[in-house]
Amino acid sequence: MDKRIKMESKKLIAILGAGESGVGAAYLAQQQGYDVFVSDFGGIADNYKQQLQDWNIRFEEKQHTEDEILKAVEVIKSPGIPEKAPVVKKIKEKGIPVISEIEFAGRYTQAKIIGITGSNGKTTTASLTYHILKNAGLNVGLAGNIGKSFAYQVATEKFDLYVLELSSFMLDDMFSFKVDIAVLLNITPDHLDRYDYKLENYAASKFRISQNQTAVDYFIYCADDPETIKGMEGRSFAAQQLPFSIEKKIEQGAYLEQDNIVINTHQQHFQMSINELALQGKHNIYNTMASGIVAKVLELRNPSMRESMGNFKSIEHRLESVGKISGISFINDSKATNVNSTWYALESMTSDVILILGGVDKGNDYSMLKDLVKQKVKAIVCLGKDNRRIHEAFEDVVDVIVNTHSAQEAAQVSYHLATKGDTVLLSPACASFDLFKNYEDRGRQFKQAVREL
Repeated sequence: MDKRIKMESKKLIAILGAGESGVGAAYLAQQQGYDVFVSDFGGIADNYKQQLQDWNIRFEEKQHTEDEILKAVEVIKSPGIPEKAPVVKKIKEKGIPVISEIEFAGRYTQAKIIGITGSNGKTTTASLTYHILKNAGLNVGLAGNIGKSFAYQVATEKFDLYVLELSSFMLDDMFSFKVDIAVLLNITPDHLDRYDYKLENYAASKFRISQNQTAVDYFIYCADDPETIKGMEGRSFAAQQLPFSIEKKIEQGAYLEQDNIVINTHQQHFQMSINELALQGKHNIYNTMASGIVAKVLELRNPSMRESMGNFKSIEHRLESVGKISGISFINDSKATNVNSTWYALESMTSDVILILGGVDKGNDYSMLKDLVKQKVKAIVCLGKDNRRIHEAFEDVVDVIVNTHSAQEAAQVSYHLATKGDTVLLSPACASFDLFKNYEDRGRQFKQAVREL
């Protein structure tokens, strides 16, 4: 009898979205003694469905049973679900707190948190930071927008530190969560459709990474990024600030001296030639500086850092070399889902380029690409259902613009347009949901298409 009363008094947590973060949060919530209900308005992938069944966690797909969801004491929302979704509005009207998986998982770990955000370079910087820390022998996990969910790792692992890649959507639903070492790489227009098309709203989300920080924490940022500097002007920061720059000398932080990265943090000093870095290109100097400052804050040894920065393998779908055919290089940069990412990719190209662009346009401003396209791009191959805005943006600077509707077609057309010594670059500047499941699916289909040429 007692047991039944105890079971009935379990508090209900509702989880919206049954992807990686939702399913991980469900497992942790169940482990912490909650009654858990997972609801996904779309279909649930078979692997996640199987996990929920194995754990005896209640779930539904292709609907939201509001009566059940509105009984919850708290709702954990997938980052992909917008605030404007009808079910989210109803939950908030009822006064039920809506939080992120990161916020929830943070309650159940004492680990030190390194949080990395920014419009571009997050995944690379998070992966490199994790690589440096793990190689130095630290007991570290990697989570957030990358790999196994933070909640699942908190439930199943005992890491001393976590490197978390944090998107603006994740940060929006974080309130009490505190990052010990916060990294803000840059702020450029992205996802503006979720922020009333106002850059300052999106920037405010990015700056949430510094909320709840205290004087013993660190805020690492790019001193060369105009939107970051603008955003800092009206805000106060409790944490110790460590900027990085390639344009000026920085006393505490990182800067470029001739061809050397120099890092100084509280009696800690590090120096390394940019020619020895595994990651090349101007944007990767910034990413490496940010990772290096984190490593020095944690007082890692210089030889270990040098080794890790020199042998790091770039991540899949980010300027990933697919191979050469008839002297033509193919590069998969499918992770470039905004204009700024594509700008960085083009900026690092040293040959003539056939550029594959297109997908779901999130209100892109292509004007910043025009100069680079004029200098480096021989032809544009559009890969998307609606390519009008790409044609309008570039028809006066590129002679050849071709529409394609599959990765296979895009690879074939690009191959025929290229000559020996050229580079075919898939760097779409758009989301992938019109023709593909996600950017990974787009990148893998492109790589398969290249192999079949």
